[in-house]
Amino acid sequence: MWIHLAGFGLCAAIIFFAGKKLSLYGDMLAELTGMGKAWIGLILMAAVTSLPELMVGVSATTIIIAPDLAVGDILGACALNLGILSVMDFLTPKHSPLFTTLSKTHVLAASFGIMLVAIAGLGIFLDDDIIIIPWLGVTSVGFAIVYFMSVRTIYRFQLEHHIQSVQHNESIFNITLRQVWQRYLLYALCIIAAALALPYFAEHISNDFGWAQAFTGTLLLAISTCMPEVAVSIAAIRRGSPDMAVGNLLGSNIFNIFILFLNDLMYTRGHLLKDASDEHLLSVFFIILMSGAAMAGLMYPDKQKRWLLSWDAILILGLYLINIILLYNLS
Repeated sequence: MWIHLAGFGLCAAIIFFAGKKLSLYGDMLAELTGMGKAWIGLILMAAVTSLPELMVGVSATTIIIAPDLAVGDILGACALNLGILSVMDFLTPKHSPLFTTLSKTHVLAASFGIMLVAIAGLGIFLDDDIIIIPWLGVTSVGFAIVYFMSVRTIYRFQLEHHIQSVQHNESIFNITLRQVWQRYLLYALCIIAAALALPYFAEHISNDFGWAQAFTGTLLLAISTCMPEVAVSIAAIRRGSPDMAVGNLLGSNIFNIFILFLNDLMYTRGHLLKDASDEHLLSVFFIILMSGAAMAGLMYPDKQKRWLLSWDAILILGLYLINIILLYNLS
């Protein structure tokens, strides 16, 4: 048991360290290329920090054959990403809550996240699906269609509203753009290597403690695979880049559901969402509630914190904790 816990902890630590470095070089890419920090966070950073979820899904669907771990990890990561917003709000000054400083682009990202999670909920809930190939249904294809539509829409929105940064000279950072890309990819590979081993340790920990795989995936795997998001978001907040931090979290949720399409494509023994437990519907429900709370906070934020957190951050954190408690009781 202790070997499995130690291996799991080592993988999580590697992912956290590499994610912190990704934040640094992602910030440099935004400055050197002239692409907006919200855009970098929503698309590039979100895709790379979601690599652990992708690798966990590959391992869980093709090696271990554990659909509950794959689906639980994705939905748990989406819920945790929204929960991290509360941590970020805690790190901002009392007179300037997190949601008061953000671009309205994030409302668009949150709305697409709700659509994708709702489609996932339908895929789990419905008894039948329209079959495209023997192991892939129209629901999973819907993930891919909505994902690419969201990327295109968010990009056009930023162009129309001129949400972009000014391109800077490489001499400001004493590093070339090519070197930034090389280091960015190096730490991305570190994340991939550590994430591939996570499902192995998670499955054994689940068996050691007698936990249901749906709970293990939603809590344990999600926490470890969200280490890059945690590291990137906290580092971005401390560097004064809240748009990149929040864009990374909301963009990761969009990309995570797209990962379900890739997982289902690789899961040739059946239909991934049909073989997963119905308990995941609870996470779907709470992710939609948390996303709605985030959108409300973005549209009508607190001007000043009344306590350690603003009202929107308190609501998001409370919903996340209720979700975990209910899942634990079910398991």
